[in-house]
Amino acid sequence: MSLPIHHQSRRAEPQQPLAGGLTLHRGRVHELCGPSRLMLAARIMAKGHGPVIWIRPGWATERLNAAGLQSLADPSRLIVVQAQRDDGLLWAAEESLRSGAAPLVIAELLAPPALTPTRRLHLAAETGAETARRDTATPPLGLILLPGQGGAQGVESRWHMAPAPSRALLWSDEDSFTLTRLRARLLPPASWSLRIRRQDEELEPRALPDL
Repeated sequence: MSLPIHHQSRRAEPQQPLAGGLTLHRGRVHELCGPSRLMLAARIMAKGHGPVIWIRPGWATERLNAAGLQSLADPSRLIVVQAQRDDGLLWAAEESLRSGAAPLVIAELLAPPALTPTRRLHLAAETGAETARRDTATPPLGLILLPGQGGAQGVESRWHMAPAPSRALLWSDEDSFTLTRLRARLLPPASWSLRIRRQDEELEPRALPDL
C-alpha cells in the first residue's frame, strides 16, 4: 500500500544546513527561539540561495537592518513584508510557502501559534515543495521566530540559541553561542557549544542547559 503523498514528499526533500552537520527538513516548518534567534535565522539564510521572504510585525519598534546582513549574505535577496495584525503574519507566511517562489520564508511572531495554524503552514510548505519540484527549484523552508522558549505547537523542530562566553579572556573575533534542540519529531533534545570565527563553525556537544 502506498504512503500518503505528503509523507512521500517529506522523504524526498533535501536538507537545509543549520550549523556544523546539523540540518533541517525542507518542505516543513521549524521554530527558532531564544535571544539569538535572529542571528540563527541570518546564518541559515547565508547557507542558501535565492530570495528570502522575511515577515515582521508592522507595529514593532525594531527594524530589520538589511545592511547588517552583508557580512553573512547578500541583502538584495531579502524581501521584507510587514503585517499589521497577528493573523496577517500567519497568512503572509502561509501564502509565501504555498507559492514555492522563495526557498526560505521567515516569520517573526510575538506569541506561539496554535496547532491548527501550524498545520496550515506545513500543508502550505508541502504544496510549495511540489510546485518547486515541478519548476526544478528548491523546496521552501519555513522558519517561525519566537521570543523566550517559543512553544509553537506541531512544528517539525524547535531550536533555541543564546550567547555564550568566549573561550578567550581578551577580545576575540570568535562568536560563541549555546545551540539547543528543544524538540524534533525523530530526535531527542540535545545541546551544543557553537563557535563561529569568520565563516568557520565549530560544534561541540554539551550537557542540556537549564533553560
